Amino acid sequence: MPTATAPFVVFEGGDGAGKTTQIEALREWLSRGEQEVVVTREPGGTKLGLQLRDLLLHGDHVAPRAEALIFAADRAHHVETVVRPALARGAVVIADRYQDSSIAYQGAGRTLDAKEIAEVSRWATQGLVPDVTILLDLDPAVGLARRGPGGDRLEQEKADFHERVRAGFLALAAAASHRYLVVDATLPAEEVTALVRDRVAPMVECAP
Repeated sequence: MPTATAPFVVFEGGDGAGKTTQIEALREWLSRGEQEVVVTREPGGTKLGLQLRDLLLHGDHVAPRAEALIFAADRAHHVETVVRPALARGAVVIADRYQDSSIAYQGAGRTLDAKEIAEVSRWATQGLVPDVTILLDLDPAVGLARRGPGGDRLEQEKADFHERVRAGFLALAAAASHRYLVVDATLPAEEVTALVRDRVAPMVECAP
């Protein structure tokens, strides 16, 4: 389980919000000390996850409920084989997406019952909750412009889908503000990085 020296940090947000950049910045900063840092993602943090990722994001149409259950299956395997073992040995775990993505994308985006989606994820993870969730908030239109043409199945959804996803993330952050840091993703990258460091530093005793 997470401890004061081994936080579980999750980055969430819409497409084009800059999660990859900020995850790498946090990893690099924490790795300057003696702290082990494990960076992972959902889906795709395991060999099974890579197969499920291809199915979910690059395959044919997947029914919304099936989509939600496949994400939950990936999460169950990911938590049991990667996240919990890393936390148990004292590593900081930084994840690109976690259960709030399912609630936002499959719940709000696909208009499924968000409470049911959350309950499936709680069961899949045996209740593992991040110590802090960094939500990089961005207007979906800006994210689309950053990302450019193309994209996976979810990225190619219509604008109203992505607006619902953004609203879903913000609702989750408002309901659990104690474990969220909501950052304006239009800020310069270095300002976002500083805000993230300020939030994570007290959780890691050896933070440089």
